[in-house]
Amino acid sequence: MSMVKTVEICKTFQGSQGRGPLEVLKDVSLTVEQKEVVCIIGPSGAGKSTYLRTLNRLESIDDGQIYIEDHLLFDCHRGVNSVKMPNEERAKILLEVGMVFQRFNLFPHKTALENVMLAPVNVRKLPHEEAREKAKSILERVGLGDKFDVFPAQLSGGQQQRVAIARSLAMEPRIMLFDEPTSSLDPELVGEVLAVMKQLANAGMTMLVVSHEMGFAREVADRVVFMFEGKILEIAPPDVMFNNPANDRTRQFLQSVL
Repeated sequence: MSMVKTVEICKTFQGSQGRGPLEVLKDVSLTVEQKEVVCIIGPSGAGKSTYLRTLNRLESIDDGQIYIEDHLLFDCHRGVNSVKMPNEERAKILLEVGMVFQRFNLFPHKTALENVMLAPVNVRKLPHEEAREKAKSILERVGLGDKFDVFPAQLSGGQQQRVAIARSLAMEPRIMLFDEPTSSLDPELVGEVLAVMKQLANAGMTMLVVSHEMGFAREVADRVVFMFEGKILEIAPPDVMFNNPANDRTRQFLQSVL
């Protein structure tokens, strides 16, 4: 069963201040299988983050199809979705998709534990004590078992991002999206976040990761996707992508970053 599938999705942002429309996704087709780790690489402005955001409806699409766990959620033409599905049913399926952003977006007035508990209690309607025990377990899993009662301002950037990962995991998603999760971190803190992501990959979590961390992509990904100017130009296993890319633009990009 495919966990994520997109078929020829397109997205255009309307221009502002006299600028014309900007086509940020151009016929993007990709299938991610169960337990697969796919890393998306490419230059800034390639459409990588926008693509991730379309998968959980943070961004709408103009054209194309989006499947989550083989459920067709969106079949759009000129911005109109022809899939007739109750909103509650679509929302329930989208709850299977967790996302971690560049910014941690933690509630500053809540402790690490409270941040992780919030969605299970309010969205999943989990009993408070059950949510509390689950949050403790997940924070321990990401190496923050001694930070339950600490507020975000007292945590390092790497610790805050691990709380953000724990917050997503608390919703028990079957798919995790990571949008450049280390780009806001000081270099010495990157490793602790990547280590948690490697643990998730080793545990069989389906993951779609936008990242500039080529070492992570080389070591952990099952496949690497190269995007450029809104298109997927190449998809290959890491050893092929990094050692013998087929596309000249891929080769130029990798030479500039490696």
